[in-house]
Amino acid sequence: MRKLTTNIMLGGVGGQGLILMTKIICQAALADDFDVKSNDVVGLSQRGGMVWGNVRIGNRVYSPNIPPGEGDILVAMEPIEGLRWSSVLKEKATIILNSKRFYPTMVQQEKHEYPIAEVENLKEAFKVIEINAFDEALKIGKKQVSNVILLGILSVFIDIKVDTWKKAVANNVPNKTIEMNLRAFDFGVSIGEGYK
Repeated sequence: MRKLTTNIMLGGVGGQGLILMTKIICQAALADDFDVKSNDVVGLSQRGGMVWGNVRIGNRVYSPNIPPGEGDILVAMEPIEGLRWSSVLKEKATIILNSKRFYPTMVQQEKHEYPIAEVENLKEAFKVIEINAFDEALKIGKKQVSNVILLGILSVFIDIKVDTWKKAVANNVPNKTIEMNLRAFDFGVSIGEGYK
C-alpha cells in the first residue's frame, strides 16, 4: 500500500536547474497516478541566490507546503542548501547532497567561512547520501546531467516505476541528450540502491 504523503524539499542555487528537476518529479508522479502539489521560489535565481521548492506526493494532497518538521527527503543541490533546509526535515530523514560547492559572495569576499563542519554534522542527524554529482556528470558527458543523477538517487525512495521516471526525464531534456541523461539517471539509481 502506498504511503499517504511523501514530502520532498529541494534546495539549490540560481541557475542549477531546480525548476526542471521539480517538473520531472511532478510529471513522473502524475503519470503513476499520484496526486501531486508543488511550488518553487526562484526570485533570487538570476543573481545566483538561493532557490527552493516543495513537492508533495500522495494519494490525496491538499497543499504544496511541507509542514515544519515533516520533510521526508531533501535534495540539496549544494551543501549549504542542505544545511539551510535541514530544519524542514523530520528526524532521520534522507538528504541527497551534491557535495560540489558554489561559494556564496560573502565567502568569496572572505567575510564568512564556508560551514564545512556544520554540513558534515548533518550526518549525525540524518541519512546523508553524499555525491559530487558535478564531477560524476562530467564523467558521463556534461555537467548539466548532474541533477538527473540526483533524480536517479531520489527515485529509489519514491514509489514510482523506473520506466515512468525515465519517460519523464526523456520528455524534458533535448532529444540529442536523452541517452546521456538516461545513463546519468541509471548511475544515480545504482548509487541510491546502496542506501536503501
